[in-house]
Amino acid sequence: QVQLVESGGGLVQAGGSLRLSCAASGRTLNNYAMGWFRQAPGKEREFVAAISWRGGSTYNGDSVKGRFTISRDNAKNTVYLQMNRLEPEDTAVYYCATSVILFTTTRQVNTWGQGTQVTVSS
Repeated sequence: QVQLVESGGGLVQAGGSLRLSCAASGRTLNNYAMGWFRQAPGKEREFVAAISWRGGSTYNGDSVKGRFTISRDNAKNTVYLQMNRLEPEDTAVYYCATSVILFTTTRQVNTWGQGTQVTVSS
């Protein structure tokens, strides 16, 4: 059973940057895609970004294209989300996720992390 632990969340002013990390433990993530969703209060969980096992394919949600970049370090079993030009609308709990396929929906996810709060002040 894999465990996902997110870190790097916090409070930042609009226009600023944060980098989230998600470390996996319990088993290797060979051949598993990794990625991120987010959920704001009162809203559904929203796809943010995902990356294939070798990093050759990435998907990004429309609301973050051009601002957020996903990457991974397989030697460290870790996925990253670099978030630039943050906006108050990016405020949410960010969840790490993994799946045997490259995903864009919550139904495709096999394992979730506990989440990390990101708050962007205006």
